[in-house]
Amino acid sequence: MRVTISLIMERRQLARALIGAAALTFLTLGMAAAGEVAQPTQGERTILWPLMAGSLAWLVPIGFVLIAAGGMEPPLARGAALTGLMAVGLATLGYWAVGFGIQFGGVGLVHELPGLEDLVWEWSALGPEWGPGWGMVGLSGWGLLREAATPTAYMLFFSQLPWVTTAVLIPLLSLRGRSPTLASAIGGLLVGAVLYPLIGNWILGGGWLANLGQNLGLGHGLIDFGGAAGVHLLGAAVALAGILIFCPRRPRHYEEEPVDLPPVHLPLLSTLGAILLVAGSLGWSYASPLLDLSDASLIRGALNGLLAATGGVLIPMAYNWFVTGRYDALMAARGIAAGAIAALAAGPFMPPWAALLTGAVAGLLVPLVTYTVDHVLGLDDLTGVIATHGSGAVLGILAVGLFADGVVGQGWNGIGVDQYLGVAGQGVTGLLAAAGMQPDWPGQMEAQVIGLITTTLIPFLAATVWFAIVATLARIMEGPYPASAEPEPDWAADPSPDILEEGEAPLSVPHQHEDDIQIA
Repeated sequence: MRVTISLIMERRQLARALIGAAALTFLTLGMAAAGEVAQPTQGERTILWPLMAGSLAWLVPIGFVLIAAGGMEPPLARGAALTGLMAVGLATLGYWAVGFGIQFGGVGLVHELPGLEDLVWEWSALGPEWGPGWGMVGLSGWGLLREAATPTAYMLFFSQLPWVTTAVLIPLLSLRGRSPTLASAIGGLLVGAVLYPLIGNWILGGGWLANLGQNLGLGHGLIDFGGAAGVHLLGAAVALAGILIFCPRRPRHYEEEPVDLPPVHLPLLSTLGAILLVAGSLGWSYASPLLDLSDASLIRGALNGLLAATGGVLIPMAYNWFVTGRYDALMAARGIAAGAIAALAAGPFMPPWAALLTGAVAGLLVPLVTYTVDHVLGLDDLTGVIATHGSGAVLGILAVGLFADGVVGQGWNGIGVDQYLGVAGQGVTGLLAAAGMQPDWPGQMEAQVIGLITTTLIPFLAATVWFAIVATLARIMEGPYPASAEPEPDWAADPSPDILEEGEAPLSVPHQHEDDIQIA
């Protein structure tokens, strides 16, 4: 009885606290609307906005950890939480020591923000006779010292941490328990310190992919507004290299065999992760101080992200219901993630209807690619990296070349500051231009394809070399499989009794009396 009364009192206290918090919130909003709360100055907005958006963006890697953990058995799910912490440490350390300098060591050559004017060291293998903007790697700003010891550089570093952490997290989660721990750790450090900064330099730091428009006349250069290629496609390429080297192939599926969806061990985690992912995406793309977008562009980009996530979750839910007669939490969570990732590439550059369509196609690809990867190709993609991060990023990058309408992006990457294709104020444009705009076809699509191939091939080859070296050493020292790999899956175990020779009993199955056998 006392316990019941205590619970009732605690619930009443909680209800009072919630009512009080709601009342305080409405009072604060009312005072702000009435002008009784002092508005922040321009300088305060300049500092506060990147901090708020960058802090909100940390919900994205948290969401991906929960989505991945939802498809794992509880022991592996507990390990996924530790993997998330390891990704934060490796990404922050590598990016602080080396990565920021590689990515933004020459950013002062393309952005005139106060505090970045001394970051002007950019190396290129091509001389000036090849044209401007062929930068390949930054050479200053190591450890955020000297020329990088400014508030603007600090804000730029802070805004990139959720991105680089997610790029490190994707392969670490995929290879959790299936590759040597040291190999995964050094591989994650390689992504955070070298691969992500290198690709990021080419896209955001004034490198050659961003300047394909100036040097080769290919649209506005590669457009990857929110890191669909620089984060998710890179992470998927590294994870694919690890899967091919460390994980044994599954047996091929035959048509007469029934196909089950990937198991959902913790559906609540997957659902919660998807919600956090959507919330974090609102700040993910807009924390960088390098952005100079109007309020209309900001709200358009946020709306596009929500619509793409909506299409991404509804289509796989409908598909699974029609095919299996039930909904699947894991497929829905991966679908919403794929839709959000697809929207990252275009950001505000395409109209809302195109964002919804792109997200819907990305969501539909999730179950189809999952089946192809797991049962046709026989790859052991435990966390759905290829179906979620890979296909979503590829679709988003290509969608820019199709759906960018020219309304947003005037002067992007230094192209069309006054006019573009004879139209004043025209921005990034693909095939389907808005009324009054000129289509930029196939130039923008060619830039997107070049960027797509580059951001996939370079990380895949680099990770393949590293993982191949580790796997070879492991086989020499420890046998055919790494000591830290998880036990062989059921399909790789000893032969089942029905294919043993007559009279031979399987060694791994203890003798049971018929009365002791229970049917679950």
